[in-house]
Amino acid sequence: MIDTNIVLYQAEWCPYCKHVRDVMTEMLLDYKVVNVPHDHAQRTNVRELFGTTGIPSMIDGDVKIADDDDAIIAYLEKTYGAK
Repeated sequence: MIDTNIVLYQAEWCPYCKHVRDVMTEMLLDYKVVNVPHDHAQRTNVRELFGTTGIPSMIDGDVKIADDDDAIIAYLEKTYGAK
């Protein structure tokens, strides 16, 4: 496992979140998961951090990527190596 500071804001039922999790697993990245409520109105922590309630959203140190699985995966591949 590769130690990271990644925190993924996601939901188990979200196919875009699953795609990000699958890539991180393939890359052997150690990361934290924050499961968010289904109801966007209840995702206050996500809105405070990212200015939106969409998922998947990710923080890695000073890097924040909101509501974009493709951008998250591109960042992971650039930062931690191709999958």
